[in-house]
Amino acid sequence: MYRGHFGPAQAERLLWRAGFGPRPGEENRLAKKGLRGAVHSLTHPKRDRLIGPKPVDDDGHPIAPIDAWGHDHLWWLDRMVRSNRSLVERMTLVWHDWFATSNAGVGSQRLMLQQNGLFRSHGLGSFYRLLLAVTKDPAMLLWLNGTDNEKDAPNENYGREMMELFTLGASRGYTERDVREQARALTGWRNDWDDDKGPVNFHYDSRRHDTGTKRIFGNHGHFDWQDSCRLAVHHPKHASFFVGKLWSYFIPVDPPAATRGALEKLYVRNHYAIRPVVEAILKHPLLYNGPRMVKPPVVYLAGMLRARRRGIDTDAWTWLSSQAGQQLFYPPNVAGWQDDRWLDTASFLARWNLVGRVLRPSVLKDDDKAPLNADKLLARALEYWGRPRLTPPTKRALTTFAHHAIADADRKWKKEQYPVLIENALRHLIAVSPDQQTS
Repeated sequence: MYRGHFGPAQAERLLWRAGFGPRPGEENRLAKKGLRGAVHSLTHPKRDRLIGPKPVDDDGHPIAPIDAWGHDHLWWLDRMVRSNRSLVERMTLVWHDWFATSNAGVGSQRLMLQQNGLFRSHGLGSFYRLLLAVTKDPAMLLWLNGTDNEKDAPNENYGREMMELFTLGASRGYTERDVREQARALTGWRNDWDDDKGPVNFHYDSRRHDTGTKRIFGNHGHFDWQDSCRLAVHHPKHASFFVGKLWSYFIPVDPPAATRGALEKLYVRNHYAIRPVVEAILKHPLLYNGPRMVKPPVVYLAGMLRARRRGIDTDAWTWLSSQAGQQLFYPPNVAGWQDDRWLDTASFLARWNLVGRVLRPSVLKDDDKAPLNADKLLARALEYWGRPRLTPPTKRALTTFAHHAIADADRKWKKEQYPVLIENALRHLIAVSPDQQTS
């Protein structure tokens, strides 16, 4: 457990890793709780409440997440910005990536939003129950061909990914025979079709299920879909996979061997409960002393909107987030997003444009007043963002830029107009700095 000073700087990192960054002053309030109190407040939140203006589109109309393109993204981004349960929303994002399901294959925003609610309700509960719920979830049944899997033509897609990506890891503790036998155990799901609503009435039909004996991980039995999940979670390789993957969402370096072993024991001892493991990770020294992590695009954007207390008021967040590499409900494939691709020469331009769009409503105009003083301009720009903490190299670079720009104001009209331009530039440069792209 982290034993060092837990002040606003540590609370700020915690709020970014376990949420979407602080609202103005939130890191100071959280720091007063101490590490244990801060983590407990995140993992045991109060009743769900959304704070701030309701989301609207570019025309000021309420968003339509089930019907309008991109409004599902806006709907969830709104929750990230306004929810008082930031860790719950962050865990919902974790499970969306872990059990990556894309509407490109599902074709129903209604079903994708239903799955999103599933992740939110199970996010800190039992992983076993979460896996059971995901296995019979309509969006997942469509995405990985669960409703095409019947006794006369077993489909291996879900059974394979359930082991490779969801519970055990690639080539860890299972064989191709286990894949085939899992497919047989998972047979039986089906759905109907409604010309107006699309796929409906997802249910288990025992007539489509293979009732024969299966051999999974060396166990013999008349296994069904629930047995399939149980056997995967109880597999000796599952705990190590779970701990390693969950850890990677919060800390960018591997856990020490002793830590990994302790977390695995904690997980199994608590009957595969998620919350105790998350709590232990959020208290670990490497979260506070370890290297920084690049913020995923939607986390980066939600954090800027929270800092500005700005609600969802434009459709642009969907296509700009997509350009930055992360449109919600559209992970690139069943393996989810690649964290090592969050920041490169292509996505950086999209992040630059995201910042520009956040700044747009409050850009200073020619007739606004700003001081002809580099230090004061930087202080004002930092105040705009809620005074985020900057490393000395970043602060020096911004200060140098401001001083050089002021020095270039060698005429009366420049002295009048440059301060406003410099402050606008500083606001933008702070937001795209390495310190703000990472946490």
